[in-house]
Amino acid sequence: MFRTLNPATEAVEATFDADSPTRVEQALMEASAAQRRWSREPLALRAAAVARIGDVLLRRKAELAALITLEMGKPIAESEAEVEKSAWTCHFYAEHAAQYLHDETVASNASESFVVYDPLGVVLAIMPWNYPLWQFIRFAAPALCAGNGAILKHAANVPQCAMAINSVFADADLPAGLVASLLIKSQDVAALIDDPRIAALTLTGSTAVGKLVASQAGRAMKKQVLELGGSDPFIVLADADVEAAAKAAVKARFSNTGQSCISAKRFIVDESVADRFVELFCAGVKQLKVGDPTERDTTIGPMARASLRDELHRQVGRTLEAGAVLKVGGQPLTGPGFFYAPTVLDRVAPDMVAACEETFGPVAAILRVADTHSAIALANATEFGLGAALWTADVRHAKELVRQIDAGAVFVNGVVASDARLPFGGVKQSGYGRELGAVGIREFTNIKTVWIGPAR
Repeated sequence: MFRTLNPATEAVEATFDADSPTRVEQALMEASAAQRRWSREPLALRAAAVARIGDVLLRRKAELAALITLEMGKPIAESEAEVEKSAWTCHFYAEHAAQYLHDETVASNASESFVVYDPLGVVLAIMPWNYPLWQFIRFAAPALCAGNGAILKHAANVPQCAMAINSVFADADLPAGLVASLLIKSQDVAALIDDPRIAALTLTGSTAVGKLVASQAGRAMKKQVLELGGSDPFIVLADADVEAAAKAAVKARFSNTGQSCISAKRFIVDESVADRFVELFCAGVKQLKVGDPTERDTTIGPMARASLRDELHRQVGRTLEAGAVLKVGGQPLTGPGFFYAPTVLDRVAPDMVAACEETFGPVAAILRVADTHSAIALANATEFGLGAALWTADVRHAKELVRQIDAGAVFVNGVVASDARLPFGGVKQSGYGRELGAVGIREFTNIKTVWIGPAR
């Protein structure tokens, strides 16, 4: 059984039965047949359909944002922004798909050679709860433009968001069955991966789950794109604009209540500016408003589940026991809901829990370093490699430093964010493959070489 448990009130808002094996089989049959027809449609028609998805998202923004806030606790203004970003991504790919997927001619003497991008088929999307609309749309918009279909297995705690996705695609008049969101348990995913009607899969989630799914997909010889955990560094060098960096750091860590793979988690600050950075950063954190996520001025909502809050508090406790200094917060809040006080831990050492593990919630760890070389080395001293931010006044030097940072994206003097125009993904234990940009739309295609010799 699936349920909507409101993380702000702890009230069970709704319950749903899992889809039956018969329903799952029907969805696979329909998706397979619909995708074969879809792949033969002109690209312009597919792109127009994806644009309609964007239109529907904007038309239903208030309803969809309210569902996101209800099921996972995101502050309503951020939920609305998630819907808007998803719509913009649909419109972006509708406009640029033809450019990204056009046949590429290769120079040749006696033959004609070119590269084409054919769809793979039906892709299984295993999606998380923290961005319940965006995470799916950023995969689905390019994948559909490329001619693929999709089966969505969403996180168990956002069933209404999962079902709303079904209705959005129906409202956009996409072919019946081309995209299906199923309420299935995690233990049933392996059978889907093995099913011959599933051509590939994409997953956004924890590294542990990614390893499990990758092993299952590997045995089935199926393509995967994995966007996994992160412990992103936010590096502040001695010459940085400390005021700007500290202001951006609050957003980088505490957006979505800190529940994001690309949230800045380790703030690596040059010792010469660390005291000033900590002062400004803590002042900004103290201005955050924790409360009812349906209220427009709330900036920190509840964590999505009690278990997540409890694990975060364990990480904070062990880090403090090891000698870190508590500057702000540090405890769950009393009353109903899974709220945790925005927390800043200073003088965190590299071997402390908050520096070694991914902290998925409103907790910032500040690590002080002696110089630029130490900052880059510490930034790379993690199993993860998703995003990184680098703050410095010397942009020319920054262009050299970014090549030394192990991450799928490095933002200089800015907050790491996903953008439909730019490839997104990680290295090391943060996964492989890319979403978004020109690279992302080609991930679920057969990059086919065509060679045509002279007629005889």
